[in-house]
Amino acid sequence: MDWLLELDKYLFVLVNQSWETDWQNFLLPWWRNKLFWVPFYVFLLFFLFQNFGKRAWYVVIGLLLTITISDTLSSKVMKKNIQRPRPCHQVVTDHTVHLLVPCGGGYSFTSSHATNHFAIAGFLFFALGRRLRHRPWWLILWAASIAYAQVYVGVHYPLDVLAGAVLGWLIGSMIGRVLDRQNWLTIEKS
Repeated sequence: MDWLLELDKYLFVLVNQSWETDWQNFLLPWWRNKLFWVPFYVFLLFFLFQNFGKRAWYVVIGLLLTITISDTLSSKVMKKNIQRPRPCHQVVTDHTVHLLVPCGGGYSFTSSHATNHFAIAGFLFFALGRRLRHRPWWLILWAASIAYAQVYVGVHYPLDVLAGAVLGWLIGSMIGRVLDRQNWLTIEKS
């Protein structure tokens, strides 16, 4: 287990310090901020109701359920029981952590940002995937970029976001598949 934690610290330093660039310093604190994505969420609601009519409520309720479960498991179960300190609360290397956002007072494992965004991605991927021309693979890249930003800004280790990604994907994909199997969604013809 020690070698895994050392690898985790090494990868953290690589992302947080060695790969530092001006454009990432500017963009990634915004990129990981939930308010930055409000226009995307508004567009998603518009898209859902435009294409599925009243049946879009199934997706909205499914998303709310998915986020509630993923956030509760990450924040209230995993973090509270594992109690891994955030890298910004520890001395990771001889250098200080390159911290671009407030550190936060909670624990690190699992990353709730990674858990929640991968849960959203997994849910939408499976709930809507068959009904669209192409599966929305870009959702995985979207969630991964937010998870990466968590490490880059200095508030999570890579294992925190990797475990959060797996947990979120499992939750989102299970709930999305349930909705998909119920066949409640049909694209309405205008």
